[in-house]
Amino acid sequence: MEKNAKIYVAGHTGLVGSALVRRLQAEGYTNLIFRTLVELDLTNQSAVADFFSEAKPEYVFLAAAKVGGILANNTYPAQFIYENLQIQNNIIHQSYLNGVKKLLFLGSSCIYPRECPQPIKEEYLMTGKLEPTNDSYALAKIAGIKMCQSYNRQYGTDFFAVMPTNLYGPNDNFDLKNSHVIPALIRKFHEAKINNAPTVEVWGTGAPHREFLHVDDMADGCVFLMNNFNPTKEQSEKGEIYFNLGAGNDVTIRELAELIKQVVDCKGEVVWDDSKPDGTPQKLLDISKINALGWKQKIGLKEGVKSVYEWYKAPRPA
Repeated sequence: MEKNAKIYVAGHTGLVGSALVRRLQAEGYTNLIFRTLVELDLTNQSAVADFFSEAKPEYVFLAAAKVGGILANNTYPAQFIYENLQIQNNIIHQSYLNGVKKLLFLGSSCIYPRECPQPIKEEYLMTGKLEPTNDSYALAKIAGIKMCQSYNRQYGTDFFAVMPTNLYGPNDNFDLKNSHVIPALIRKFHEAKINNAPTVEVWGTGAPHREFLHVDDMADGCVFLMNNFNPTKEQSEKGEIYFNLGAGNDVTIRELAELIKQVVDCKGEVVWDDSKPDGTPQKLLDISKINALGWKQKIGLKEGVKSVYEWYKAPRPA
């Protein structure tokens, strides 16, 4: 990407999008395009068409999505599949119509089957049943990958996808009803510390293994790929247009809870509510494909959790 190229970051205020903006600005990209939700409803086909016709971005990072944890995915499956399909359909199609040079679609590791060999290779996609607690979201993301592949095959576009593992970082969602596990645990342990609570309740058994990647590492990987990967015609025909993006190691939820408890310095005892769902037993990504291109994770889990906790505690404008 040229330093003065017009780059559209869809979803720039979210966890992923804001990290992409930070990374692009740090690398000297000066012509970034943003639209807030108030300014542009990405589920509105005609509004997205008008935006692309007017703004004419050269590169697109498609980070806009409806996201959430197990509770949110279970509670709002219709919203998750509808809104995500609408957003990605509109942006990918308009990117083709308006001659975007390259598009990166942000997927998720939940696209892979629930019972999947570990670590998970890219070729395991669609080889088994999905995890039922988030299958609506996963199906939307799978459709986005296939849409990128199909447009490359039919129209010769340069679209590809990234499948990040579980992400965390500044600008995360700390709402206990809709958040992912790290921000939820940070908030729970922090509030227990402030209130001198004797116990902290955590969902599930603590047995599942999860891999976590700091969102700044994710953004670094995405910009790296945008500058170093151009899918060939053969790769598009075979569907080899997406990369796993992860840390290469995982921890149990029980180990994660203990780490966050230590970082927060909370004295409350952890109580596991095993009546709540655990989700997929393990999701560890095989990241050898992106490693082979020269990219590796930099931020360790404990270091990352410490930085996010400091960000969470810092005062911000209302």
